[in-house]
Amino acid sequence: MVPPAAPDLARIILIGGGARSGKSRFALQRARRLGDKRVFVATGQSLDDEMSERIAAHVRTRGPDFRTVEEPLELPAALGAIDDADVVVVDCLTLWLSNLLVRGDTEAQVDARVQALAAALLRRRFHALLVTNEVGLGIVPETALGRLFRDVAGRAHQRLAAISDEIFLAILGTVLRVRPEPLAIAPPGSDPHATDGAPP
Repeated sequence: MVPPAAPDLARIILIGGGARSGKSRFALQRARRLGDKRVFVATGQSLDDEMSERIAAHVRTRGPDFRTVEEPLELPAALGAIDDADVVVVDCLTLWLSNLLVRGDTEAQVDARVQALAAALLRRRFHALLVTNEVGLGIVPETALGRLFRDVAGRAHQRLAAISDEIFLAILGTVLRVRPEPLAIAPPGSDPHATDGAPP
């Protein structure tokens, strides 16, 4: 059973998919429909030139209508500190989990941080859109760290899906609405409660 949304009917929206599947674009389009005061919480870190350019490209793509908060590690605290937004996009959860593991957090510590994130989400008063990578559909990773990452990501997705009001899956350039039912193709930025496949 999905718990009730936060006060004022603010929604938790989980958007997953593979790399370059359209999930981030969909999240930004949806966020623009949900409110005028928008915050983008970025979990990526500029550790090399290639990542710096990726981050710069993301900034250019989303434009000036989002205030950016960079927080690679303390995501629950960052969300708890936001009190002036209608809608917040977190991009992305799997980078955050990776950052925690690379920092040296144990499996139990990462799971505890996910629980803290879920608690912060249930307390917030803004719409929260969580972008994440589905990493459990491929082959078993070669390394112990890769297998640990896959496992903590899968458990995080289960935990956050349990509290999400809406769930979308981006695959092959198409965004599917998984919750609320029925399963349907979601037009960019669409009302998830529409069932005819047409934008509102």
